[in-house]
Amino acid sequence: MSKPRVLYITGWMRSGSTLLGNVLNELPGVLHVGELHYLWRNGVLKEGTNTQCGCGRDLTECDLWSSVLYANGTAEPAAAQRMAVQQQRFLRTRHTRARLADWTKGGRSSRAVDEATGRTAAIYGLLAQNGAERLIVDGSKYPGEAAALLGRDDLDVRILHMVRDPRPTAFSYKRAKDYIDPRTPAESSAFWTAFNVASELLGRAAPDRYLRVRHEDLCANPREVVAEVMRFAGLDGDSPVDADGTVTLSENHTVTGNPDRLSQGRTSIRSDERWRAQLTKQEITAASVPALPLLARYGYRLLPIK
Repeated sequence: MSKPRVLYITGWMRSGSTLLGNVLNELPGVLHVGELHYLWRNGVLKEGTNTQCGCGRDLTECDLWSSVLYANGTAEPAAAQRMAVQQQRFLRTRHTRARLADWTKGGRSSRAVDEATGRTAAIYGLLAQNGAERLIVDGSKYPGEAAALLGRDDLDVRILHMVRDPRPTAFSYKRAKDYIDPRTPAESSAFWTAFNVASELLGRAAPDRYLRVRHEDLCANPREVVAEVMRFAGLDGDSPVDADGTVTLSENHTVTGNPDRLSQGRTSIRSDERWRAQLTKQEITAASVPALPLLARYGYRLLPIK
């Protein structure tokens, strides 16, 4: 049996990963699972902000997730609690260097790390038998977890690093939403820099299994960029995006993530430029300063014109 192939999306939040995952979900044999990292906390323990599957049902009532959760004891509260603790202690962004060192410098991961990633790998394996024969798209965006999964020899993991200008990202965080708390522009960009630096480490450790895509390029040339991601993920066939940048989205089985994951029907892939009018100059500056080390690298202006 071949290894489950996983496209693990990393980078900071609000980068367009949910939309891209749902677009790929339209391809045969591809399953976008949203932020699988939260399956145990949200789906089993009910401690998170969103227990709903992308299909609209509760995760434990969804045909796919209920069968997967109960197949190997994942639905047991004790096992889910143990997984949540291990994720917190070993698989956060701050752990990226350590998890890379586990397999790039002759090190060896701890039993707890092996147990946690093994539990995730087991879920991947079950998904590969239930609609994800060609690819699993996991938008969890934890570089530390991605680093640990890269080191497993029972998975074919590829890293898609998604980047978006920190100013519209900060605008998205200005107001509270059902599933995320608001952040100041400076705070949002501080996280933006940390997550992107950690994601860059993945590319250095495994350059042949790493691709970086900008949100702005996806919106400007959606058909071409999706085709590029498909090639990187080992998928043949045509892009599901039309020449005019639209795609028809159907039901999905995503875990947590942007509420837009619930959207179906004809969808236009385009940039949201409201931030240019609705962020003050002070807010733009506050969002720019923490991101200075990476702005030029990713092709963003130092201080964009409003």
